[in-house]
Amino acid sequence: MSVSRKALLATAGAMGALALGLVIPAVASAEEPTPKPSASGGSSPGGTPDDRRAQREEQRAQRQSELAAALAKELGVDQAKVTAALEKVRGQLREEAKADRQAQLKTKLDKAVADGKLTQAQADAILKAAEEGVLPGGRGHGHGHGRGFGGPPR
Repeated sequence: MSVSRKALLATAGAMGALALGLVIPAVASAEEPTPKPSASGGSSPGGTPDDRRAQREEQRAQRQSELAAALAKELGVDQAKVTAALEKVRGQLREEAKADRQAQLKTKLDKAVADGKLTQAQADAILKAAEEGVLPGGRGHGHGHGRGFGGPPR
């Protein structure tokens, strides 16, 4: 049975849309901020923060593997190809999110300079620190509390 090129392209497009529909929620849950230990210093259930982080990473990897297996089965594609595609898309989404955060920060810094709250040199230094990953508050770094760079409450 011969499959037309048009039908093949339509199927590939549908597969991509399905993959994105499943990946975006997975990526969003994979980038949840790291819970902070209590200020009392007492040990919390689940061990040290590093133990809990490793456990979350292991759980995330397991969910990703299950997702890749389910997609591969549904689409009739090799699981390794699905896994590679998921990793590629996740990386692209992370880069886009990072660029969006940088743009939002730049907009806020520009306003602070215009309002006389910061000098341009201060704003430039803050932006450079953010680009270099020095500032706390970015998602996935385990340092953030509250609103990060002035975004919506988490």
